Amino acid sequence: MLALLLPYVELPDLHLFGLTIHPFGVFAAIGVYVGAVLTVRGGRVYGLGDTKSLSEVFTWALLGGLLGAHLLHVLGYHPELLRTDGPLVLLKVWDGVSSMGGVLGGMAGIALYFWRKGLRIHPYWDAIALGTAPGWAIARLGCAVVHDHKGVKSQAWFAVAFPDGPRLDMGLIDFVVLAVLTAVLYLLARKRRPEGTLMGVLAIGYSVPRFFLDFLRARDLPFVDGRILGLTPAQWITPVLLAAGIYLLVTARAAAPVGVAASAAVPSPDGTDGPVSGPGPERREEPPDRRHAPSAR
Repeated sequence: MLALLLPYVELPDLHLFGLTIHPFGVFAAIGVYVGAVLTVRGGRVYGLGDTKSLSEVFTWALLGGLLGAHLLHVLGYHPELLRTDGPLVLLKVWDGVSSMGGVLGGMAGIALYFWRKGLRIHPYWDAIALGTAPGWAIARLGCAVVHDHKGVKSQAWFAVAFPDGPRLDMGLIDFVVLAVLTAVLYLLARKRRPEGTLMGVLAIGYSVPRFFLDFLRARDLPFVDGRILGLTPAQWITPVLLAAGIYLLVTARAAAPVGVAASAAVPSPDGTDGPVSGPGPERREEPPDRRHAPSAR
């Protein structure tokens, strides 16, 4: 038996001016902000350079995320709340959230925004992935510091010394998964990738481990995640995410990187169409000519 265990550290609530600030709420807010900033920054390279739309979509993503997070928490994980608290519990969006529901609701809000604008969402997925992964990781760190996703009892070195005995902390493990995915995405993003590649990697890279990790969630506590035919709601959702990720990667293989074709049509300073890198090399045997030769890329 390995004696090394992670210490149980629980951050207390903050009380300021009569308000109670929960640590998870602080991490979730930071995650949303970081995700929004990094999405816009990613849009300078991906998403056709349309940072304006990526800035405007934030409100839609936030509202959709709040609604989706609470609805999945109640309808999927704890439907017994409808019986004990009544239907009005569905309106208490601040009382109980699911990160999977938050991400799905946020994506639905994003899709609705682009649909209303008449824009194709596909070119924007990679910029959104570059914000979603780190923002989600920070929010998951909030789950870890309040220990609201207890796992099975374990003596593994990465188990946490809970007051009732060592257990896995599934919020902490999920944070590690998302942190690794964030590093992978930013390493891949150092080179231009066909559109959809980064979101495809995120969808596959998260859905596969999440499906198996949910088998390690605690079932011996009074208040545990609900199951549908033995599986958590997230385990029913992850195959859909996996299929979406595979679709994005398959279609990306047949597509040229976004911006290559568009860059050839960017007007050059003299008004003609040419590559953004500027005119080609001079030809000494010809008289001076300001026209650009077609670029080969």
